[in-house]
Amino acid sequence: MCESKMDDVPLPSLFEQASKIHRTATESGADQDLVKKGCEALGKCEDMISKLGLFSSNETKDDISTTNLKYILVPFYLAELTEKIVQDNRIQILKTSQAKLKEFMSFCEAMKLEPQEELEVAVQGASNSFADRRALKIARFKRQRAAEAKLTEIKERKERRERSTKAAAISTPVEHGEEDVLDDDGEEE
Repeated sequence: MCESKMDDVPLPSLFEQASKIHRTATESGADQDLVKKGCEALGKCEDMISKLGLFSSNETKDDISTTNLKYILVPFYLAELTEKIVQDNRIQILKTSQAKLKEFMSFCEAMKLEPQEELEVAVQGASNSFADRRALKIARFKRQRAAEAKLTEIKERKERRERSTKAAAISTPVEHGEEDVLDDDGEEE
């Protein structure tokens, strides 16, 4: 009966429900019934995404509709929730979770969602040492901070422009009757 209820739910609502379960399970932990319900909902999301053909193998991130971007996370959420399932056969659970994570990563690579620096490091087969990971993390943080600073600068310029436009409008009032009236030849009358 639960499955028939999920069949009637549209993808956005089902995804929202599943992401709330994922958030609850990762932040505070959740009981096994809720985790399994989340896995079932995410599995249904995967089926719906596939049937609707939201993502194509010949697309890049620029081709994906903004409203559909959130659905990229379905395999990732499913991998994380699958890890939280408690069963006797823990190795099988971890293999299933790992397969979903690999699916997510290959999808991100196909859509060119990974930063170019990280792709180059992965292709070169650079060691995965702590120092290398730290350097990548620092570089990513610096890029993020630079982007945030640029955004703040743009917002400040926009605010200054708006203030100066308002100030200019206030400081040069035109009183009624004092406007220069021009005739057809462009000369004052």
